[in-house]
Amino acid sequence: MTFRESETLFHEAGHGLQHMLTRASVGDVAGINGVDWDAVELPSQFMENWLYDEPTLYGFAKHYETGEPLPKEMFEKLKLQKTYGAGMMACRQLYFGQMDLELHSNFDAAANKEGGESIFDVQRRVAEKYSPYNMPLPEDRFLCAFSHIFAGGYAAGYYSYKWAEVMSADAFGAFEEVGLDNEEEVKRVGKLFRDTVLSLGGGIAPGEVFRMFRGRDPSPEALLRHNGLA
Repeated sequence: MTFRESETLFHEAGHGLQHMLTRASVGDVAGINGVDWDAVELPSQFMENWLYDEPTLYGFAKHYETGEPLPKEMFEKLKLQKTYGAGMMACRQLYFGQMDLELHSNFDAAANKEGGESIFDVQRRVAEKYSPYNMPLPEDRFLCAFSHIFAGGYAAGYYSYKWAEVMSADAFGAFEEVGLDNEEEVKRVGKLFRDTVLSLGGGIAPGEVFRMFRGRDPSPEALLRHNGLA
């Protein structure tokens, strides 16, 4: 398996855990069913963080024939690639999310017919804030192919990609705060994570579930730290 395939495995295992550990008795809100769009990726993205925990990775990162462990220099490179270009990628996702909300919430197609702002004007206006270093060319028609927001189920919901990253990083931060090498404390926090995020399903608002686990609302601090931006 490649590292990316391992990420996918851990990611999907997060969804699987939420299904298998659910305590909800009604199918429509059991597991990931009924979980709000902007929180459904929390367990899956949370699981990906464990691949950057050295004891976890080295529990299986061995050559399939010789059993030789992954060289330490390769592990260090894997950690470095995680933060490479992270700032620009964050700006890109914020740009797409804000543009999506602007078009579905504030864009006035009727006013555009009278000479008002076009969808491409909206694109340039939002780009000026989030990616001034990479402004769309006058002939840019990216919006015509941005199918996520008109044919892919993410209409006015593209922001959920980034928000799920905030929630999952903050959830993993709870384990980092007690020390990933502190087995007893990791077990305690893990049980709380199981009894809240992984078991309550979609019958309780995700903000309330998160507060039951963390004792507060989500904070972007852990994500900024994981991305090397803080």
